[in-house]
Amino acid sequence: MSKQTRRQFLSAAGKTAAVAGVATLTGSAAMAEPPAEKVFVHHVYFWLHNPDSQEDKAKLIAGLQKLAKEAKTIKQHHIGTPSTTNRDVIDRSYQVSWLLFFKNKADQDVYQTDPAHLKFIEECSSVWKKVIVYDSEDI
Repeated sequence: MSKQTRRQFLSAAGKTAAVAGVATLTGSAAMAEPPAEKVFVHHVYFWLHNPDSQEDKAKLIAGLQKLAKEAKTIKQHHIGTPSTTNRDVIDRSYQVSWLLFFKNKADQDVYQTDPAHLKFIEECSSVWKKVIVYDSEDI
């Protein structure tokens, strides 16, 4: 066995680790199966009839919180209001946003006709004047 300097040892060890890492990555990637289902994202923006009304905003937020508890196909949700960030590409004209994650499009389709969702619309639609929805799926 030849004697190596510390630098030679570290260099050789690094090359061995790099090769092992690439083999592991390519092996894992080759064996990985694509997800069976594509996550479905549903993002809703609400503009209120009375944008300065804290009462209307509170009613909408309470309705969304109740809906989040009752609609069974929602995996994860987020209720928000516009951030104070200020750049040309940011739209802060809405009052409340509602971000939902579903396991797949089928679960989102079930949500659309869920009695809890329909009741939310019935009880809260009087406070908003405009709603815009952005839906997306994993690629």
